[in-house]
Amino acid sequence: MSSPLVIFDLDGTLVDTAPDLIESLNHAIAPQGLQPFDISQLHQLVGKGVKVMIERAFALREAALDEETFEACFDRFTTHYRDGMPGKSRPYPGTRAALDRLKDGGFTLAVCTNKRMPLTMPLLTSLDLAGYFDVITGGDSFEYRKPDPRHVLGTIARAGMDPQNAVMIGDSSNDIDAARGADVASVAVTFGYADRPVESLGANRLISHFDELTAALLEEVLVR
Repeated sequence: MSSPLVIFDLDGTLVDTAPDLIESLNHAIAPQGLQPFDISQLHQLVGKGVKVMIERAFALREAALDEETFEACFDRFTTHYRDGMPGKSRPYPGTRAALDRLKDGGFTLAVCTNKRMPLTMPLLTSLDLAGYFDVITGGDSFEYRKPDPRHVLGTIARAGMDPQNAVMIGDSSNDIDAARGADVASVAVTFGYADRPVESLGANRLISHFDELTAALLEEVLVR
């Protein structure tokens, strides 16, 4: 049997990107006269990429959004976010130690995020995390993205692995729903940007710190 594959979501799972996402969103919408958002509102905005984040921001502010306005906001967001990397974004406590522990234990590691690759790779590289992962897929790697299970399955296929020997680690319904649809085991973190109570997501296990992400825990999850 090949080594197990551990697939990580990025925002809200591996890296706390909240300060930079909110700052870039507020930068993008300010010229349209929209009131800024704060970090406590992030869970209402994130999870499905920049496009949906902007659409949700306008909806929450009850403001009209036409194509021209969207494109201008999208460009401002992308430029501000990319140029500021890594900004205030930091790996969650215990992330690097967990990745080292799993690599040393023979696990293969991957990232499956809805963040587009032109933003994913600079972020992972600037935080010195990219080298841990054999496969990294973003929201523009396929014609579909989480919660579509094919995003997870496509990531597994690129790794040359078996879905029955893979575990998805994530913070939101996008991650856990995609894993369930792909018939892949899952672990939900409680410290991310969940859009509803983490306990209700239906993950096989919950962890509140990466110190809990051990080979023993993952092996238990894989024999669910």
